[in-house]
Amino acid sequence: MKASVGAVRPGSPQLPRARGHLSGTVISWLRTGEGPLPTREDVQRHGPYEADLQLALYVLYELHYEGFDGVDDDREWAPALLSARRYLEEAFLGALRSDVPALGAKEAMPDLLTEPAADDGSSVSHYLKREGRLWQVREYAALRSLYHLKEADPHAWVLPRLRGRAKAGMAAIEFDEFGAGRAEGIHAQLFADLMADLALETAYGHYLDLAPAETLAVVNLMSLLGLHRSLRGALIGHFATVEVTSSPGSRRLAEAMRRTGAGPAAERFYDEHVEADAVHEQVVRTEVVEGLLKDEPGLEPDVAFGIGATTLLERRLAKFLLASWREGRSALPAPLPQVRAREPARNET
Repeated sequence: MKASVGAVRPGSPQLPRARGHLSGTVISWLRTGEGPLPTREDVQRHGPYEADLQLALYVLYELHYEGFDGVDDDREWAPALLSARRYLEEAFLGALRSDVPALGAKEAMPDLLTEPAADDGSSVSHYLKREGRLWQVREYAALRSLYHLKEADPHAWVLPRLRGRAKAGMAAIEFDEFGAGRAEGIHAQLFADLMADLALETAYGHYLDLAPAETLAVVNLMSLLGLHRSLRGALIGHFATVEVTSSPGSRRLAEAMRRTGAGPAAERFYDEHVEADAVHEQVVRTEVVEGLLKDEPGLEPDVAFGIGATTLLERRLAKFLLASWREGRSALPAPLPQVRAREPARNET
């Protein structure tokens, strides 16, 4: 049965190219409103971290954000799509639960709060600060745009599921992320300005077709945790990981922007995060995490799971990027064109 067509949001991203059976059937259904969708058996034949499964899941999650050009807004809640999404989520979440060690939040948090004395060779921010080239900075920004152009949106879903200190602390941080009342200060806008400095396309979702499975999984984790009330503790764990690790990493990336001549808006984005996230770190620890666990102590293993899952997927992405860059080759399947003329950076050859 073909689904009815209702409102379509103008200016939404284009549907991406399929990367296999799972994403192909989902994208086809979104175009036509009919046809087969992935079954549980289909999903079980695919690896949970593979690009095909991750793209299918990403596309379904995007119906809750900007949607896609030509896709009816009402398909966000189409029962057939929700069933297919459930099968994909089961595979992804099951793999993460299997791969992330079972800890309590008190065991998981200390590692986040200790900055390593030296680079162990697995950090993208250390690499870009020390020896990254402008073309690598551009690739990094293009891939990170899949999250940063909707920065803080997945975490906003947790607000009605919190109370007391946790809710107040979370709302305070989100207020900053959304510009503290100033549209030009919204962090997603600051990242778009960074992309313009790097001669990248600033349209939401533009680089989806270039994103590897590792990038898709990092962004999908936020949506998975944000959309499920039962995973609210894990989302707070994810949020804590992002905020606690952001300030030192952003300091290194700000230095990388300056060293490669990326531009003032590129520098500003990371400079802003050095200052803001140093404050956010304290709020997330003492108000959000501690407040949540005071209200719901049974969620401590979930908070730890969110920390562990975030760390696991970020490490997978870093390993993928660094393996390519250290060999002097692009991490993308196609080169990044410049979308406007710009002066050559002083450190690019």
